[in-house]
Amino acid sequence: MGEVIYRMGELFCGPGGIAYGALHTDVPGQKIVHAWANDFDYDTCQTYIHNICPESPNSVINGDVRCLDFDKLSPIDALSFGFPCNDYSIVGKKKGLEGEYGPLFEYGAKALEKFQPRWFLAENVNGLKADTKAFSIIMNRFKDCGYDLYPNIYFFEDYGIPQKRHRIIIVGIRNDQHKVFHIPSTAGYKKKTCKEAIEHPPISKDAPNNEFTKNSDVVINRLLHIGPGKNAFNSDIPTEFQLNVKGARLSQIYRRLDPSEPSYTVTGSGGGGTHIYHWSEPRALTNRERARLQTFPDDYVFYGSKEGVRRQIGMAVPCEGAKIIFEAILKTFSGIDYEWTAPNITEEQWRLK
Repeated sequence: MGEVIYRMGELFCGPGGIAYGALHTDVPGQKIVHAWANDFDYDTCQTYIHNICPESPNSVINGDVRCLDFDKLSPIDALSFGFPCNDYSIVGKKKGLEGEYGPLFEYGAKALEKFQPRWFLAENVNGLKADTKAFSIIMNRFKDCGYDLYPNIYFFEDYGIPQKRHRIIIVGIRNDQHKVFHIPSTAGYKKKTCKEAIEHPPISKDAPNNEFTKNSDVVINRLLHIGPGKNAFNSDIPTEFQLNVKGARLSQIYRRLDPSEPSYTVTGSGGGGTHIYHWSEPRALTNRERARLQTFPDDYVFYGSKEGVRRQIGMAVPCEGAKIIFEAILKTFSGIDYEWTAPNITEEQWRLK
């Protein structure tokens, strides 16, 4: 038999972390190729085109998914979509299905109904599971499209990703395929620290997206009084450099990395104090250093303003994490055994009563 090729479409594609992982899988006789992608942000689409499909720029449609004409898209065998997480994030207002972004999962469901891909991968923040009603509605909607579902909260640091990033990944397999997906085991993966990820090998001075952020003297002096792994609220900072903040004291504010641990979660938004700070130098990380924590290769070029690039990197799925899950999917379809573990989300937890 020849090689089995899965043409993959992607909604809410972001800068291409999922796609890069998919296109770089290494499973004998199985291959994923790009078919088309969609994202709302122009610069994000330019990043995706440059790194994922430079030979077919028109296959990436920049625009609101609510205006996307599915009838003009080519057939696909696989679908991936990291539907917007803003309304499910534990640090947001948690509007869930009542928010502006919460209902957008429905466009993933519509694509499943339209194209009936053999399998799909959907991603969201682990805060989605806390909204039990929304989670049940979403899962049952996907199930009703004709898919067996395998949700799991992936703790990416357990898979050797240099970042404590926890995300719900839902793998769906069309129920006429008669395949059972298993969660890939974390056995055999070595913990990778943020220091190791950023320094080995050293980042070239002319690497793209490696510009330093200009920090004020106040910020620099504040950071000089914050130790590795500490933040602005649990450090002994002189009065003149302390934050004049009332109410919530978020642990991520001016938090420096612990060089002996994976990074805390790379985020795509937030004001001063949320940029992720170097463990020994009094500065924020560069976008290239953040990209390393998301396992993007150094030749992966991001388009847009510095803040726009920061947002793209923070919203992405770690390339290597996506690759691990895609390889498990391909092994499932090819009948190749692999080490697996029990899921941490059961059907009883999401099925509507």
